[in-house]
Amino acid sequence: MKFLKPVVAVGALLALPAAFAAAPSFDSAAVEVGSGSKVQMVRISAQSNWDRKWFVSNNYHLSGYWDANLGQWRGNKYQNRSGEHQNITVIGLTPVFRYERADKLGWFGEAGIGVSLFSQLYDNDDNRLSTAFQFADHIGAGYALPNKWELSARIQHYSNGGFKKPNSGVNFFVLKAAYRF
Repeated sequence: MKFLKPVVAVGALLALPAAFAAAPSFDSAAVEVGSGSKVQMVRISAQSNWDRKWFVSNNYHLSGYWDANLGQWRGNKYQNRSGEHQNITVIGLTPVFRYERADKLGWFGEAGIGVSLFSQLYDNDDNRLSTAFQFADHIGAGYALPNKWELSARIQHYSNGGFKKPNSGVNFFVLKAAYRF
């Protein structure tokens, strides 16, 4: 059964090009900043709306989008040593479900689980991730303004899903500003 975990990880990475092909054009872009335990993150992302509506009721519906992102992390306690830093580049792709109004304005809630690939293994403070492949999940809420801007906050978690130990996970509080084209 140990061989199954790497096969699933490789399969998920191989699926990324197909996911990008399913999202031929981006219709919004965002800048995100996040902070966790002795780690900060800045990320840029592009989104492609699914143009689907499920569970339409009372002027609200469930929809979603693809989120392709590129981030930079800075750990402030590399290998649990004060004053030592670790910089990591992270790329990711996440399908995100969003509960929103029919006109896509006002308050919304969203959640997503995607895949990420790290430039190196994370080893900061007392948190270690033993694989470069990680799952990235989040839950958040925000507000879409009439001028095409939206602001949101989310809790973001990275983990390899128990494929390999150690797997302490990394958590962030993230603020996001996005602009719809």
